[in-house]
Amino acid sequence: MGQATFASHLNIENHQAIITREVDGGTQTICLPLPVVMTTDLRLNEPRYTSLPNIIKAKKKPIEQKALSDLCVDTRARLTVLNIEEPQSRQPGIKVANVVELVSALKKTSCI
Repeated sequence: MGQATFASHLNIENHQAIITREVDGGTQTICLPLPVVMTTDLRLNEPRYTSLPNIIKAKKKPIEQKALSDLCVDTRARLTVLNIEEPQSRQPGIKVANVVELVSALKKTSCI
């Protein structure tokens, strides 16, 4: 299943999603076969505000439930976690006000 992030424009043509997204220095257009998982940018669309009668109609509509097997999705794990470690603890840093204090601190730690 394809994925795209920060989509700012979307077209669906011939069972493919044509997604445009903004990247550093311009835009990028990618074409992915459906189904696609994507995240969107705020510029993709303007929100629609639902009227009260439509909200009431929606509450009365039945919700179709599907089994995972109906979606034809491979649910096997593709990654295996081998190990999880906490980062090594280290000494807290110090703040220096000027270059003289910086040089002094570096000399104390034998960095220079």
